[in-house]
Amino acid sequence: MFAKSYGATTMGVDGILIDVEIDAGYGMPSFDIVGLPDTAVRESKERVRTAIKNSGLKLQQEKITVNLAPADIRKDSPGLDLPIAVGLLAAHSLFPLSKIEGCLFAAELSLEGECRPIRGVLPMAITAKEKGFHAMFVAPGNANEALLVQGIQVFVVPTLAALVAFLRGETELQPAVPEEHSGGQTTWMDDFADVQGQYAAKRALEIAAAGGHNVLMVGVPGSGKTMLARRMNSILPAMTSEEALEVTKIYSIAGLLPHDGGLVTERPFRAPHHTTSMTAMIGGGSIPRPGEVTLAHHGVLFLDELPEFGKSTLEVLRQPLEDREILVSRVHASLRFPSSFMLIAAMNPCPCGYAGDESGGHPCECSPSEIKRYTRKISGPLLDRIDIHIRVPRVEYKELASREKAEPSAAIRARVEAARAIQHERLKAYGIFSNAQMNHAMIQQLCPLEPAAQALLQAAFEKMHLSARSYDRIIKVARTIADLAGGGAIGPREVAEAIKLRNDVGLSLE
Repeated sequence: MFAKSYGATTMGVDGILIDVEIDAGYGMPSFDIVGLPDTAVRESKERVRTAIKNSGLKLQQEKITVNLAPADIRKDSPGLDLPIAVGLLAAHSLFPLSKIEGCLFAAELSLEGECRPIRGVLPMAITAKEKGFHAMFVAPGNANEALLVQGIQVFVVPTLAALVAFLRGETELQPAVPEEHSGGQTTWMDDFADVQGQYAAKRALEIAAAGGHNVLMVGVPGSGKTMLARRMNSILPAMTSEEALEVTKIYSIAGLLPHDGGLVTERPFRAPHHTTSMTAMIGGGSIPRPGEVTLAHHGVLFLDELPEFGKSTLEVLRQPLEDREILVSRVHASLRFPSSFMLIAAMNPCPCGYAGDESGGHPCECSPSEIKRYTRKISGPLLDRIDIHIRVPRVEYKELASREKAEPSAAIRARVEAARAIQHERLKAYGIFSNAQMNHAMIQQLCPLEPAAQALLQAAFEKMHLSARSYDRIIKVARTIADLAGGGAIGPREVAEAIKLRNDVGLSLE
């Protein structure tokens, strides 16, 4: 007998509907799965057969063929176990085919017939809703994730036996409902109030947060670069519901959601080690998976000890910093991964770390050639894509010993949110939300400079031999500075501060 059930897998950050076609009939007893399955899916026949037996169900010894359509897409999700089992039982007339019409099944099966959670349920549920499915059956650990999609009923099935009993009409299953979560704002453990001194660096990070700009911090060891970077999330505005759903989809596919599922509401903060490979940074593999730049989408990617990263690993950041997405091409597919993130990078000024800090009691021991070789690990094109370059000096004793509390993150965040609100009104017609996302045409239209500011920028452009990209980025930073001051015109003060932030560390952009 022939039967069809429906499952899903993921490709990139989207769900793909899979038609699970089952034919069970006369012939030499066998169990074959076709339709470009990977190893995990090919092995599902053993899990499915054993789970059915241990659930107290019996199948005839027949020739069984399972086809996973479309056949030109590689299937790699163990979540196809449940739809294969359901289709196989339907083909043996254990329940009417009408019971599974319009239903999507997504769970891995244990040998005892228990349903186990899988990754990627959220994009699967979104696809099911778009394709007109009215119900989705998932394992207990995936319920909250699937419930993020409105307009489709979600049923939690702990075991294959419980699902079969429901499809036979022997028991009832009630649709799952979202769990109540306590509200309230996030309380940040890392607060800018804990950072003594470093007023210029904190001002630069406030500007970066307000406009979504990339930052490079250069300073001696122990000056607080990492401490500052790890507090960036405490001053970034809260994610919108659309942003939160995008981030949750990515983390669902990567298998990084907490066990209770639910929406990711805090902006990502990714801090990969400097031994991270190019593939881990950018994403990929034989079946492409999100990399660090995608896991940092709508959040912060922090690269500490920047020159210690491999050159190839750093150079692949050029395209996502510019285009805010990654195109990963493989034999079977070309996939786009979103990568709209803020890059916060930190580095020492030289190999020993003390160049320019002779007064601090640690004279630099590096030769000019060693310093040049060290800083040249960061290419000019990559530096050119970082809007703000700041020097983080040594903290003085009187600042460390001071009992006066620094400005808390909440106060800085309020100013950042006010500046973002101004940007939202200005940019909503273009479908973007921060100054850093403007292109050259938008800059010309939305960022007019006062005559004195234009003259100052022209002088800096000619003296510093800036690139066209640097010109645009200085104006975008100046626009953000003006937005922090209330959204007025871009004058010489804003341009002067933006130029200083662009050239504060003296690294070459050539």
